[in-house]
Amino acid sequence: MRFCRFSSDTITSYGIVDGEEIIEIQGTPFEPYQTTSVRRSIHDVTLLVPFVPKTFYAAGLNYLSHITETAESRGEEVKLPKKPDIGYRANNALIGQNEPIVIPAEATDEVQYEGELVVVIGKEAKHLSEENALSCVLGYTIGNDVSERSWQRSDRTMWRSKNTDTFKPMGPWIETDAQLDKMRTTIKLNGTEVYQFATNDMLFGVERYISTMTKHLTLYPGDAIWMGTDGPTLNMKHGDKIEVEITGIGTLQNPVVRSTI
Repeated sequence: MRFCRFSSDTITSYGIVDGEEIIEIQGTPFEPYQTTSVRRSIHDVTLLVPFVPKTFYAAGLNYLSHITETAESRGEEVKLPKKPDIGYRANNALIGQNEPIVIPAEATDEVQYEGELVVVIGKEAKHLSEENALSCVLGYTIGNDVSERSWQRSDRTMWRSKNTDTFKPMGPWIETDAQLDKMRTTIKLNGTEVYQFATNDMLFGVERYISTMTKHLTLYPGDAIWMGTDGPTLNMKHGDKIEVEITGIGTLQNPVVRSTI
């Protein structure tokens, strides 16, 4: 099943994607809901961020090739993480399907994409094992962890390199039936494939992260965990279009513009 969040005319609602139509629901995917008789063409609505996370978690460096590329670009020794540490991102940076990624006027040319799997938590969870970790997962969506690399290197924190407004596209919907072991992530820049990788080929998988996290904190319905990216990343510029496709989920796409102020 695919849950989306959309706006049409004066309403904002959740819905179930049924082919080219959206069935409006009363309630949210994170609680008991009722389907309605209202159907809308998916082409007549605006797809929004599929949910606004209660807490926005990010795994960071979690794929071998990306860790290697990052270290080499900085002239540093490759050091693999020894455990699944988690970080945080900011909701102000979220945008939905087809919304523009806005590069600030003062940013350098080093603004890059990172195509990521996003885990959507559907049930409250604490002290889960790896064996039952997925029991709290509602489904999956797609994220693009836009990053300004010069700020990432120079700033004491990642407050602007990762969390600038529009730097976290997410969508287009939540897919509840996708299977981790069958997923592949494909990234396209202006229609040309630039990288593809097995989505589940992580240093620390979804189960390991959830098990580790729930030893120390409670996960709640509506929490999001961004799982990291693999491979090299390229600069994006004004006029570009970036697409992140994950097998069984769909394609997240966003244009890129540079601000003049």
